Amino acid sequence: MISVICGFLTAFAVGMLLLPVNIRLVKRLKAGQPILSYVDNHKQKQGTPTMGGVSIVLALLTALIYTRHGDKTSYIILIVTVGYALIGFIDDFIKVKYKNNKGLSAAQKIVFQVMLATIVSVYAYYAQNVGSVVYAPFAPKPIELGRAAPIYYIFIFLAFTNSVNLTDGLDGLAASVTATNSMFCAVMLGVAFFAGVLIGDGALNMIILCAALGGSLCAFLCYNTHPAKIFMGDTGSLALGGFLACVAVLGKMSLSMLLVGVMYIATSLSVIIQVAVFKLTKKRVFLMAPLHHHFERKGVFEGKIAVVYTLITFVCGAVTVALMLVLY
Repeated sequence: MISVICGFLTAFAVGMLLLPVNIRLVKRLKAGQPILSYVDNHKQKQGTPTMGGVSIVLALLTALIYTRHGDKTSYIILIVTVGYALIGFIDDFIKVKYKNNKGLSAAQKIVFQVMLATIVSVYAYYAQNVGSVVYAPFAPKPIELGRAAPIYYIFIFLAFTNSVNLTDGLDGLAASVTATNSMFCAVMLGVAFFAGVLIGDGALNMIILCAALGGSLCAFLCYNTHPAKIFMGDTGSLALGGFLACVAVLGKMSLSMLLVGVMYIATSLSVIIQVAVFKLTKKRVFLMAPLHHHFERKGVFEGKIAVVYTLITFVCGAVTVALMLVLY
């Protein structure tokens, strides 16, 4: 428990130290965030420092001080997180260098994401402490995926990374939702550990890392709530998605985390529905997708949207933990 608290506080403190430096450096390099032309109500945000994800990831890495080094789970999660952060960094770098908001093409990002996800998914499938079993808060027995497990794990990686990326569209939105997600992940892993569902140092390390990510994001929110002084960029959003996906897979909690991540699902579904319906009928279901932009177009203040998204995530997390306590 002490290690979990220390992980949170250390990541928070380091994040608070790094972010002002991050902001000054990005301003000096004139690496401000370009804004998409059709998001005209965000024109005033043009040039806001980006790549704040660098500070989030660096602060998260301090959790290694408190993890148990006899187990490699924490190293795998952090390597994967840094890998996804690098994909996002390349994307952000292209955007700021050429002063447009396109960056890597969708195909390029998917290829890089799938490559990294495949490596981790195959490792998880053959790992003795993971295998092909997942637990669900609504099922008293583990679900056996069999040989379909690696494909399912790859799907989880793609779902989390792209959903978090899509959610990162308003000040404080992705950071607050993900901070809530990570803290509930720590609680869920703790419940599973004490119930004997998860065993060993790997489970303890994941709890520490989730708490540390929460601390890192709390520090980031001090600079990212409206009006944001810095954006996380794809460097941050892809790293966060990769982290959550890796914990979901290695902790065998993917179905539980999908329930807690209901706002990620709503965000992704809004884009899928919008694109599909527009291609078929040339009509739009939402004023703008993702969903948070629809609410913004309806006149809802973006800070309020972030608060509501976070509260819904909190409620879903509390329900999930309650279900786990009943079943386990």
